[in-house]
Amino acid sequence: MAFVKFSFTSRPGERELLLAFLSQLPFDSFQEAEHPDQLDAYIAENLDDANLDQSLQSLKEQWQFRYQKERMPDQNWNALWESNFESIQVGNFCGIRADFHPSMDGVQYQIVINPKMAFGTGHHETTHMMVQRMAQLSVQGLRVLDYGCGTGLLAILAAQMGASEVEAVDIEQAAYDNSLENARCNGTPDIKIFKGDLSAVPPGPPYDLILANINRNVILNSLPSLYDRLQVGGRLITSGFVEQDRDLMDASFQQAGFRQTQQLSRNNWLCVSLMKENPN
Repeated sequence: MAFVKFSFTSRPGERELLLAFLSQLPFDSFQEAEHPDQLDAYIAENLDDANLDQSLQSLKEQWQFRYQKERMPDQNWNALWESNFESIQVGNFCGIRADFHPSMDGVQYQIVINPKMAFGTGHHETTHMMVQRMAQLSVQGLRVLDYGCGTGLLAILAAQMGASEVEAVDIEQAAYDNSLENARCNGTPDIKIFKGDLSAVPPGPPYDLILANINRNVILNSLPSLYDRLQVGGRLITSGFVEQDRDLMDASFQQAGFRQTQQLSRNNWLCVSLMKENPN
């Protein structure tokens, strides 16, 4: 498959914020350039169309950046992606690595993820906070949903932590396939993985915990459904939005019926923990 490379230049110190906005567009992956204000984004050639140009133009009216693009020659994209994939360690709680990285010592849980082109390095900040928050929870015996599972790592971690039932869903075919592969590789094949949006997950008993590491728009549109899928007293942990969205997200969470219990911040990204309270 041929890809088009977009090379973005942001205002000084605002690369992460630009990434947050770009992550809502159909780019396949992101790679930080050597210069701290530059960012490379890749998209399948067939998706480089007038709709994307219009979205970028609208974004430029709100945000100062510039970009240029070039068609990339066909090559082994997974090999290229692997060369840019970095392992993640969250204290002594969890290490996340690819199978070509050495084993990580001194962590309670270790997850091996075989990354694919579809998952960008820009999500490391949100992943770190989601795992950091999970480290503070007892997941033993809980029914858990990983919404927008990507590589499936949060679902895998929940299963390793002793969740009684774990389900996961993602709208992208590549994410679905990669999650199945990673679940098998980590000895958690009982995770039920579905392809599609939230409606693709069959109705069942309400969840005790929902993990949603996606992006602002998907989270906002899904809040009523996520509320309905949780039992009273259940928790929603969500990330994928930035500091500038704080007021909008806080108001939306409250309107949907959630009570906020904790908020984490890491390099301008936010992670929020919410609880479904009894509406009565």
